[in-house]
Amino acid sequence: MTDFNSNPITKADLDPADFNAADLAALGEGHIAYVRPIRSDEVKRLFPQAPDLTPGMDLFALLSASGSPILLADSRDVIVANAMANDLFAVSLH
Repeated sequence: MTDFNSNPITKADLDPADFNAADLAALGEGHIAYVRPIRSDEVKRLFPQAPDLTPGMDLFALLSASGSPILLADSRDVIVANAMANDLFAVSLH
């Protein structure tokens, strides 16, 4: 598992004027991944290369911190195991 810096962040470290959209999108990249429930009807939007799926299926997507799709599965456990195997800290997205 990846070690995170345990030094406290101060207000000076979080000046919004110092961040741009690319900085925010990259925050957590390579360390954090999001587990998101998804319906099969939505899959093509996130995974354009995915085959056609039966409508109405409940699935799970693993997305990078920037929102890039990583994995699609029918089991949350598979998604979390994949994240752990790739040293990613998986958090749920609601």
